[in-house]
Amino acid sequence: MPETAQFVDPRRWKALIFIALAQLMVVLDATIVNIALPSAQADLGISDGNRQWVITAYALAFGGLLLFGGRIADLWGRKQTFIVGLIGFAAASAVGGAALNTGMLLGARALQGVFGALLAPSALSLLAVMFTDPKERAKAFGVFGAIAGGGGAVGLILGGVLTEYMDWRWTFFVNIPFAIIAAIGAVAVIREPVESHNSSRLDIPGVILATTGLVSLVYGFTRAESDGWSAGPTVGLFVAAAVLLLAFVVVESRVKAPLLPLRVVADRNRGGVYASLALAIIGMFGLFLFLTYYMQVVKGYSPVKTGFAFLPMVAGMITGSTQIGARLMTRVPARLLMGPGFLAASVGMLLLTQIDLDTSYPALILPGFLLLGLGMGTAFMPAMSLATHGVEPRDAGVASAMVNTSQQVGGAIGTALLNTIAASATTEYAKSHAAGAPSRTALQLQSMVHGYTAAIWWAVGILVLAAVIAITFVNAGQPEGGGAVAGSGDGAAEDAVPVMAH
Repeated sequence: MPETAQFVDPRRWKALIFIALAQLMVVLDATIVNIALPSAQADLGISDGNRQWVITAYALAFGGLLLFGGRIADLWGRKQTFIVGLIGFAAASAVGGAALNTGMLLGARALQGVFGALLAPSALSLLAVMFTDPKERAKAFGVFGAIAGGGGAVGLILGGVLTEYMDWRWTFFVNIPFAIIAAIGAVAVIREPVESHNSSRLDIPGVILATTGLVSLVYGFTRAESDGWSAGPTVGLFVAAAVLLLAFVVVESRVKAPLLPLRVVADRNRGGVYASLALAIIGMFGLFLFLTYYMQVVKGYSPVKTGFAFLPMVAGMITGSTQIGARLMTRVPARLLMGPGFLAASVGMLLLTQIDLDTSYPALILPGFLLLGLGMGTAFMPAMSLATHGVEPRDAGVASAMVNTSQQVGGAIGTALLNTIAASATTEYAKSHAAGAPSRTALQLQSMVHGYTAAIWWAVGILVLAAVIAITFVNAGQPEGGGAVAGSGDGAAEDAVPVMAH
């Protein structure tokens, strides 16, 4: 172990380029389809009820299988898992771009999520074992954090350009060159210590219980939109999710080689990071979907203009991650960056509750985006560094996967939950204002905006709760300091986390 901790890979900065490229592809794909969704919906005849599944199928497969992917990376080796994930992701993207109907598109999105679940934790773990010096690690994760935070919004811009000037199908095809370049680079420059592998047997019952439990949970939220919160199928899915996830905890506490060792989540700091990140992403994910439709349908923006409208959020995330979070995370306790960061983001979200049919972009939406991006970028950076703080080397993959899981499941729940809230509020507004509406079109647009703002109010509360949890539970001092991290062998290198997948 000491030898691993002291080894400095001379090709580590080259490896960072290809790991970051793969990370960018995964994060871009989580949002690039949002901009193309109206065009794809019209082209393939996707119903309004099913359109959210283009987003949710990806996030659900990704989030549901991330723990499995993290453990596979520990068992197979991170480099091998990384390359398999890249190749599979490219193949799934090709299928999505060639989709002939709704089922084919949703299947491709789910398949992207499956391979993304292999790719994300292995990428993060590889990066962690290559950068063992605290200062270098801070710089490397500053780059990684900027991609994780801002890549999703960049996807909205790229999605707009590809949709408007080429075709929505290119939002899938664009992944293929990313994956090929990253895979070639991985073969050429990436190395990992063999002794950091975990040779324990795979926990099959844990895989089944975790995956089915998470799928039931998210599907319950989506059924609530069509059937109602008190409907039998909705309640049944939530009960099933609770039973399956409780059974998962019981199994994990008893098996010899658990899929998710409870020691990983029992730590106060890691638990606080996982919970606060999940809540923050719940608030963020739905916002991307709502504001995309708001700007294209209500405001009449083109796909490219919509994408560029999100650019200030990208700038805010990059600034918060690289200039505030990365610079201060070695000097300031993580909770004093995470808590204020989430609160700043909630203020930005609060501004966006005021959108209307004739809202000015410079006066309201622009400052809202800037605050939201700046706050999220500032909070993500220390959270990413702290999430595998002091973790054992054999658990590095699954600890990284747990952060990805909290984010992706949060994203799937956020899309389903906030979409349900928005749809209900839209319907109620349309019914109550039908008599006095000047026209059917005006009523339809005003009802949509009312639904969006109702959901965004919920997102404000969720971000405030994320801030409270971060301040209350995260009590570690300087995450890159000595003690537990520096003295944990490979674990020193594992002081990192995963991605956002909005």
